[in-house]
Amino acid sequence: MGKFDQRCYDKEIMDDLEVGGEILRQTLRELRTINRFLGGNYVTTSGLEILLDRDKNRKYTIADIGCGGGDMLRVMADWASKNGYDCQFVGIDANDHTVAMAKENLKNYPNVSFLTQNVFDREFENIQVDVFTCTLFTHHFTDEELIVLTRVLNKGASLGLVINDLHRHPLAYYSIRFLTALFSKSPMVQNDGPLSVLRGFSRKDIKHILQKAGVGPFQIQWNWAFRWRVICRFT
Repeated sequence: MGKFDQRCYDKEIMDDLEVGGEILRQTLRELRTINRFLGGNYVTTSGLEILLDRDKNRKYTIADIGCGGGDMLRVMADWASKNGYDCQFVGIDANDHTVAMAKENLKNYPNVSFLTQNVFDREFENIQVDVFTCTLFTHHFTDEELIVLTRVLNKGASLGLVINDLHRHPLAYYSIRFLTALFSKSPMVQNDGPLSVLRGFSRKDIKHILQKAGVGPFQIQWNWAFRWRVICRFT
């Protein structure tokens, strides 16, 4: 069986919730550049626009889980402001160090708040929002964990879920391996970048997870560069 046939469950360095300091700062800076360069941010905002159905006559609460350094929150907040949406954003991450950096990065955004929370803790089930977003977050978990998590998100969001994550593909894997070896100064990015592709998804994987979770309707769309945009409407 080839390395791309099934999802890899090897742990990334970033999965260590104690990671902090300069290695984390360098990693988050490089990830910001990679996402901007490869156009990954649009995958999330375009999904959000579809899910909100262009209704600008109400206020929305949007929670970004696995928010990291807050880059996607900044992108979404700027997008909402530019397009006339009244949104409150909540960044949720299990790493205290990451949340502290995100708070500093977005200190000038009054409509963004943060919560240090593991999404598999019982307390997370009490969160109620309109939309959950997950950007490069879901690949950190097994299929079974994602089935459980998706069911929790289904109960916690009035409108739905937007997932932006990686397509497990040889070209994506070898490209990121080459680019990180050439340009990255972060050991975490050099290790986790290629590994994250191996932990990514095929269309079949995503469909299986969502069907097992019992949510729908949903749509799965491939986007450049090797990103899946998944939109789930919760009812």
